[in-house]
This record gives sequence, structure tokens and C-alpha cells, in this order.
Amino acid sequence: MFNHPAKNFCFLTSFFVLLFASGCSTYNQRIEKYYSSVSAGEFKEADQELDKNKLLKKPRNKILYLLEKGRVSHALAQYDTSNYYFNEADKLMEESRSNAGDVLAGTLMNPMMQRYKGEDFEKIMIHYYKALNYLYQGATDEAVVEARRITLQNQQQNDKFNSKTNRYSNDAFSLMLQGLIYESANDINNAFIAYRNAADVFLKDKDQRYYGIKLPEQLKRDVLRTAAENGFTDELGRYEKLLNIKYKASKKPEGGYLVVFWENGMAPVKDQQDFFFSLTKGSAGYFFVDTQGNNIPFDSGISFNADHLSAGDLNNFRVAFPRYLPRPYSFTSAEVCTATDTVRAEKAEDINELAVATLRQRFVKEMSTALSRLAVKKAAQLAIKGKDDDSKKNKELREGIAAAIDLYSLFSEKADTRNWQTLPSSIFYARIPLAKGKNDISIRLKTKNGDEDIRKFSVEGNGTMRFYNYASLK
Repeated sequence: MFNHPAKNFCFLTSFFVLLFASGCSTYNQRIEKYYSSVSAGEFKEADQELDKNKLLKKPRNKILYLLEKGRVSHALAQYDTSNYYFNEADKLMEESRSNAGDVLAGTLMNPMMQRYKGEDFEKIMIHYYKALNYLYQGATDEAVVEARRITLQNQQQNDKFNSKTNRYSNDAFSLMLQGLIYESANDINNAFIAYRNAADVFLKDKDQRYYGIKLPEQLKRDVLRTAAENGFTDELGRYEKLLNIKYKASKKPEGGYLVVFWENGMAPVKDQQDFFFSLTKGSAGYFFVDTQGNNIPFDSGISFNADHLSAGDLNNFRVAFPRYLPRPYSFTSAEVCTATDTVRAEKAEDINELAVATLRQRFVKEMSTALSRLAVKKAAQLAIKGKDDDSKKNKELREGIAAAIDLYSLFSEKADTRNWQTLPSSIFYARIPLAKGKNDISIRLKTKNGDEDIRKFSVEGNGTMRFYNYASLK
């Protein structure tokens, strides 16, 4: 069709610009209508936007679609439907293994073309919403099953990172939730074990902090109270010393307790940032270096032929890598009030902190894969370009193909900016005693400036543990 290299290059440039123009947008931007509806609290409209979104309907994004459907159904109090979607997402995450086609898509194109597998903390949050769905339906036994699955999830995390204390290998919030579920089922022995395990996660740190969370005072009281109720005198004494708090026995309120989860703001979104590296060879093989001092090994799982590469070809590898951008939120604290008591909610999970930290922890591994992918494309480009002693016709053809590969590499390089973005930025919780019969409850949300927003509802005190979650989305 074209018989001149310049014309070929212009044509290819125009083609790839058109082909990848829509790909420049981040995941958040491409489903903006859905997120706008969620942040406005318009969940019916959000549900409709989900079903209309072509990007989320692609097989590689099915887990994200299921997660968002589960979240919206929960907000609409469609608890059975919500758990259906979460169960499907959970099943796909369990089955999600990289196959040859998936690896090839990531190598030849970019990780956005691979199946989304879910972040580790997103898997924990599935258990949170599923457990609440069961509890709201009075299905305590099913909620207990979910509590047991929390143990399995944390064990998988420990196995994954060989119990390294500096990695996200246990989720303290999930263990606190597990304790509450067991306690609501009157299984005080397992409740104590869960509370104790949660406390131990914090106690590993000299400041008793875990991914932006300070050891909650409520958790301290729960550990001591359930140790006492089980008659574990030695454990009670040991944790009184470890937690620096003395146990004070108190009578259980006639109406039982209400546990309120306040979901503040919305999870961070993923954006794209660019890094520039050079490839060099050392005694241990190829590795990448940049001006910031990052030293990234070549991914040994990617086949690579450097015969056609010279030192000048190995410079300035631009790689697109994701970064989390926290979203602003209005409220900074909350109190839960009844006619006789006021309890300040304590932060139990900081997804903003978790997201940034876990991405940082796998930076080297994922950057290695991304850079190695680019090096393979560069090697392929120069191999096709060929030698200078080719005939003029062959040389022009090779140069045209090489230019196409170069343009393809340029325009297809894209960071994976997908994540479950309707999660809260953080979760606070409060446990407050109930009187027998009707209790009028207020959740008082406060901004830094002291402005308030109040959420009011009623709950029946029947001697059991009740649960309530409330999301402030802005």
C-alpha cells in the first residue's frame, strides 16, 4: 500500500495514536459516572451505570465488576444479592492463576490487559461485607463460617510472605471483626483467641501501631474481658501487663451491645507515574538502574535475547507504574451516642495506608516485570531491524516494521490503574451498651473545623450484640 518509509512511518504513527488514544485514561476516569453516583449516595443509579459500563463487562475485569455489584447491593440493603456477587468474586480470586495467555497479554501489551486478581486487603474486605450481610439477616451460623474463613485468609497471607513481619501478612481489623462475630454467637473462647491474635499484631510493633492504626482501647478491653469470662487467669494477668491496663469487671447491659462501623470517605484511586531506567549487565546477569538509585533485577521468567542490543539501546526505558492517590474526605472523627452513653469511634482499618504500603512492598518485583517486558520489545524491534548489509528494499521493510514495534511499545505502555475504589478510605468502630427495648442512636460526625453531621436511627436492645455500618462517602 505504501512504498516509502516516511509514508509508512506517518501512517503507523496516525494508526497507533488513534488505536491507543482511549487507553490514555485511567481506570477511574473510564468509570467516572459510576463513582460519581456512588459518592452522591445514588446507589440505584450506580447499579445501572455498572451494568452499562463496557469496560467492566470485559472478562479481564470481571472480579472488579462483581466487587462493585456486591458493594452497591449491600448499600441497597439487598443482602442476599450482595453475598451472591461477593461469593462469585471470592471464587474467582481463589481460582485466579496466571495462565500462558494472561502472561503473554501482560508481556506484549501491558498489565491492564491481564485479568484483575484483587489486592490482598480487598479479599479481607469481602469477608467484612459478607459477614455484615449475614448478621443483618440473622444468619449467625453463616457469619461464623465467614469468621473462620478470615483465619484461612490470614494463614494464606502468612504463607505467601513466609511470616515476614515487615509485610502485610496479617490483617488486624479482620481479626477484630472475627472476635466480634464469635462473640455475637456466644463463642467466647474463639472470641478471646481472635481478640488476642489481633492485639498480638499490634504488640509486635514497639509503638503498638499497624499500618496507620494505633491499638484500639476497645480491643484492649475485649481481650481482658473475654480472658476473664473464659477463666483464663494467667492470660488475663499476662495481657494486663502487655497492654498496661487493669481489668475492671462490669455487668453486661440488659439490652446487649451495638457495634457501629463508620466507613469514612472512599478508597484511594490509582494513577500512573513514569520511571526511566537503563539496562546493564553484571556478574549475576542483567539489571536495571535509574538516577534515583533504584536497582531492579531482570525478571528471570521472561525470555530475553540481547544479541541485537548495544549499550546505546539499553538507555531510557520508560516504564509506567501505578501509584495511589488518596481522595479527600470531610470528616475526621465520630461519636456514637445513646440517651445515657457516648463512645468515641476508634480507627480500626486504614485502607489508604494499606494500599500505599502494599504497593511499595511489591515495587521491585512488579517493576522488574514491567522493565523486562520493555526490554523484550526493544530486543524484538532491533532484531527485526536487521543489519546494515541488507538490500535497500529489505532494509526499508525492516525499518518500517521496527518503527511499528517502537510505536506500539510507546503507546501500549500503561500502568495497571485498576482497584476496588468504592471501599472506604478508613473504618472506625465503637461498641456501646444498649438499654432493653428501643434505643435512639446518633452518630455524630465531625470535621476538622468542628462542623457536625448527625445520622439518627433506632435499634432494639434484646440482650444480644447488634451491628450497624454507616458510610460517609465524601
